[in-house]
Amino acid sequence: MPLSRHDLTALIKAEAQKLGFAACGVAQASHVSEDEEAHLRRWLDEGKYADMHYMTNYLDKRLDPRKLMDGLKSIVSLAMNYAPERRLAAGEPQIAAYALGKDYHDVMKERIHRLAAFVSEQVGHELTYRAFVDSGPVLERYWAVQAGLGWVGRNHLLIIPKAGSEFFLGELFLDIELDYDQPMANHCGHCHRCVDQCPTHALSYTHAFDAHLCLSYQTIENRGELSDDAKAKMGAFIYGCDRCQLACPWNRFAHPTNIAEFQPSEELLSMTRQQWEQLSEDDYRRLFKGSAVKRAKYAGLMRNIHNMSAQTSATTHPSNDEPTPSEP
Repeated sequence: MPLSRHDLTALIKAEAQKLGFAACGVAQASHVSEDEEAHLRRWLDEGKYADMHYMTNYLDKRLDPRKLMDGLKSIVSLAMNYAPERRLAAGEPQIAAYALGKDYHDVMKERIHRLAAFVSEQVGHELTYRAFVDSGPVLERYWAVQAGLGWVGRNHLLIIPKAGSEFFLGELFLDIELDYDQPMANHCGHCHRCVDQCPTHALSYTHAFDAHLCLSYQTIENRGELSDDAKAKMGAFIYGCDRCQLACPWNRFAHPTNIAEFQPSEELLSMTRQQWEQLSEDDYRRLFKGSAVKRAKYAGLMRNIHNMSAQTSATTHPSNDEPTPSEP
């Protein structure tokens, strides 16, 4: 007897949990809302994407994921926890938490393919599906909200209740109908700590998120010279910036990830400022083999390290301007 949509959806969510996903929800594939489309078009028209011109590509597919896959009916949204148990030593150069372990693209996508195989087994035939992990024109946070995983906070990250924002997102596109979850209300309330803690005002009350101002963009995506503001405000972060997440009270509830691939290596944890400053290209390749840090390339990482060394003293504590999260 074929499984009901309700039973199949429940089995998919249970299997996702077994595969290490912290949250799983399902949204019905459709064109995005009018508000979402208007917001995205305005953001692009204002050039807030810096020089990440790929953001302007395939706009029709971003707005309607059904154009990415024939017969698409259901979008399974998945979140995987990367909150680290151990971080780089205080007083040493810092790397954003999401990049301390192995590249999330590979880790998540392999498990999404396994989830798709499980669904095929349950329905008794090969499904048409696609798997995405920050790898296509998919509005991941929008679909995570539609699938009931959480809400998008003022830091422009997905916040999962009683869990925080240190999650990777991925999607499984399926050509079958499932039970669909409902969007969740925003629970940021009057809190604006992330905006207050953004050192370059990429987050603001007066303008939309400006990627060019963001330290994560400047230290990772930017292939040219760092902006003057980035040079002055990056502090000890040589790859990315976690200040808005460290400020978010919801991250007080975060639990360290149990995904082995996201654990930092002992070599990375033991790195000193002097070792960073003397990092060779061979050292870089070995230290970051299979890591998301390779997106910045060796030249970009060394640019950041040299600027950090020029701007900060040897006694700078990386968390001097970082808040301690407290309960909402």
